[in-house]
Amino acid sequence: MAAAKSNTNWFAIGVSIAVVVVLVVLGGLVVFLNNQATSPGAAPTSNGTFDADAGSISVGEGEDTVAVFVDFQCPVCKSFEDQYGPALEAAAEDGRITLQYHPIAILDRYSQGTDYSSRSAGAAVCVAESNPDLYLDYAKVLFENQPAENSAGLTTEELAGFASQVGADDAVSCINDETYRKFGVAQAKANEIGGTPTIEINGTRLDLQNNPDDLKKLTDLIG
Repeated sequence: MAAAKSNTNWFAIGVSIAVVVVLVVLGGLVVFLNNQATSPGAAPTSNGTFDADAGSISVGEGEDTVAVFVDFQCPVCKSFEDQYGPALEAAAEDGRITLQYHPIAILDRYSQGTDYSSRSAGAAVCVAESNPDLYLDYAKVLFENQPAENSAGLTTEELAGFASQVGADDAVSCINDETYRKFGVAQAKANEIGGTPTIEINGTRLDLQNNPDDLKKLTDLIG
């Protein structure tokens, strides 16, 4: 009986150890998957126009800075660009403002699992990094070809094709590899963006939808 009892105890201890090992492994796997999900991914390189840390592409050297956070899946962003984009660019070219664009991603849930917001933001970063002078041209093409919400969106190959279309051939391999696919989501979180377009003047966030005074600040600044 003593021997049987001893064997039973050792079996129980072995089972307990095995359970602990499995739990440790599962815990490590959960941590790994969480880290993968929240990782900002590859870090782009800054240049004279693109600030990789801020995730912004700058145009112009005016005293006042207008920052525009856009999601290329966002219909309201397209409407904003159609209405105010030319005036913003003109103000930047005239030296009245420094115009900063931030491609971000918050609408992946509207692309049938293809993460179009992330892929398009990442593609824009590829262009900003390698051909910064062509960023505005590329962004315009993305808005002109904006897919409907709740569709699969454009393919990565199409995004790369648009880069070639505007002359940003140096960005094609970066786009095809989806090098910066995670960058847009990371930037949205870092800047606490809950809706797009989000507009800031000299670091102060505007409420264009509910505050007429904020809209006037923007229109007075860009003419």
